[in-house]
Amino acid sequence: MIPITEQSSLYDQLENKSVEELTRYINQEDTKVAKVIEGVLPSVNNLINAIVSKLKADGRMFYIGAGSGGRLSVLDVIELPTTYGIPKGIFNAILAGGIDRLADALEEKEDDVNEGWNALLNVEINPNDIVVGISASGTTPFVLEALKKCRELNITTGCIVSNPSTPISAQSDYPVEVLTGPEFITGSTRMKCGTAQKMLFDMISTTVMTKLGRIEGNNMVNVKLINDKILDRGVKMLMQKAEIENYDEAKSILLAHGTVKGAMEELVKKHN
Repeated sequence: MIPITEQSSLYDQLENKSVEELTRYINQEDTKVAKVIEGVLPSVNNLINAIVSKLKADGRMFYIGAGSGGRLSVLDVIELPTTYGIPKGIFNAILAGGIDRLADALEEKEDDVNEGWNALLNVEINPNDIVVGISASGTTPFVLEALKKCRELNITTGCIVSNPSTPISAQSDYPVEVLTGPEFITGSTRMKCGTAQKMLFDMISTTVMTKLGRIEGNNMVNVKLINDKILDRGVKMLMQKAEIENYDEAKSILLAHGTVKGAMEELVKKHN
């Protein structure tokens, strides 16, 4: 049986279609993704709860993947220390070929059965951690063999795949099977599969960070003040939360404490 991700597109003779037709058809396919994710939210929630539990117990989270999915996981992970002020090394990504080769499509590395596990060994993976495999096909050797080794050592595993009942799902304690169907371009899993992966990465990291107390109300109170735009956002956030009317005063307090959360904690102490 042909895997869903390799099945022929519902559309044909694309070279004869107009721009208007092509964009309409691609959009039609993209609209299916959110609905499919809605159907697997229970599985996503189980995975998130497992991640939160591990991180609250001082464990670490690792995505491991290749190709488009692996690269998307890297992009999600590298933003978290700045956006939520978490220490580096809490949320991590292992990419076939190495993160330093992110811009190079080392697709052949996905067939390496040893590299994934060796990369995890290099970061001293242990049962306190959780490893989540990313693979549209659900068969990627780089991911599969790493998850097998994890389970042998009682390391919790999860996955995000786009085919049902895959070998990678079988090696996952918390599998998420998001079946987005045949791609617009046959086999091009950078399209709907990639869109689903990006949506899930956003959902997972945002929910985990919220449950770890990195969000208050709906604000990024731990955001690092890395540029003028974020500094301005932080000042206005502090002004609102602390009822400070003077912009420069709020800016001075914020810069003295590094984050809105830190500034608010200090202000509460002073008033008590």
